[in-house]
Amino acid sequence: MSFSLRQIRYFVATAELGQISQAAVALSISQSAVTTAIRDLERHVGLDLFNRTPLGMDLTAAGREFLFHAYEILRKVQEASNLNLPSNAVEGKLTVAATYTVMGYFLPHHIQRLKRSYPGLDIHLFELNREAIEEGLTDRRYDIALALTSNITNPSIATETMMSSPRRLWLSSRHRFLSRADVGLKEVEEEAYIMLTVDEAAQTAMKYWSQSLYRPRVTLRTSSVEAVRSMVAGGEGVAILSDMVYRPWSLEGERLETMVLSDPMPPMNVGLAWHRDATFSDPMRALRTYFQQAFNRPITPAR
Repeated sequence: MSFSLRQIRYFVATAELGQISQAAVALSISQSAVTTAIRDLERHVGLDLFNRTPLGMDLTAAGREFLFHAYEILRKVQEASNLNLPSNAVEGKLTVAATYTVMGYFLPHHIQRLKRSYPGLDIHLFELNREAIEEGLTDRRYDIALALTSNITNPSIATETMMSSPRRLWLSSRHRFLSRADVGLKEVEEEAYIMLTVDEAAQTAMKYWSQSLYRPRVTLRTSSVEAVRSMVAGGEGVAILSDMVYRPWSLEGERLETMVLSDPMPPMNVGLAWHRDATFSDPMRALRTYFQQAFNRPITPAR
C-alpha cells in the first residue's frame, strides 16, 4: 500500500504546528483523522516519524528527513497543478522589495515559478531591511514587498500573511535536552545562547523572552544564519529560530536537531506588504493572486 497526498498534507501540518489538535483545526478535519493518517504513514515507511510527548508531537530524526521529502512532494504536485491564475499574458514591470530572510529562504522558488507562469512579467528584486522597505513603499519606489509581516510597524503599510513558520529550539544532535520531555525558557536560560540579529531577529526574540521570568545568556550575536547553524551544531550553544531557516546539517557536516519548547513561541509570519493607498496594477494583482493560491489563501480582490 502506498501513502497518499492526504497523509503527506496531514503529516506536514502536524510537523509544522507540533500538535494534532492544532493540525486538525488548521485542516478543518477531526483529530482522529489526523492521528489515523500519521499512524498509517508511519506503518508504510516503517519508521516512527514523531515522538509523542505531553506537549505534543515532536519530529524524530527520521521525521525531519521525511519532512524535507514531503515538502518536495507537495511542491512538485503544486507545480503540476493548473492553478487558476490571471492570464499569463500579463506584461509589465514589477518592483519587488524583500528582506534578507525572505530573499534567502523563501522567495527564489516562487520567483522562478512566477517567471515561468508570466514570461512577460519584468520582475526587479531589491533586498532591503524592514525600515527601508516601509520607506520605499511609502515613497512608491517599490510596487510591493515580501517581508516578515509580523515586523511591519508603519500604519500606512497594508500586509497579508501567506505563511506562519513555527519557532523551535535549535540544538546539537548530542545535546542532553533531547532526552527530556519538557524543555522551556527556564532550561534554555542556563545554556550559552547564539543570538541571530538579521531582520530584527534579536528584537523579536527579546519580546518573547521579556514576557517570561528568564533571559538568554547570549555568548554570540551574529547576522549570519549559517554561523548560528555551525555554532549550534558544534555544541557551542543553542538558539530559537523558525522552521523556515532550519536545515539539519551545518556547513561542517554536523547535525542539528530542534525541539518544541513548553513555553509558547510566536511564529515568524511571511507575506506581502504594500502602501494602503496603492492601486493594484495587473502585475501586482498577478503576484498577489499567485501567492494566495500557492498558500491556499482566500482570493481577495485588489484595488
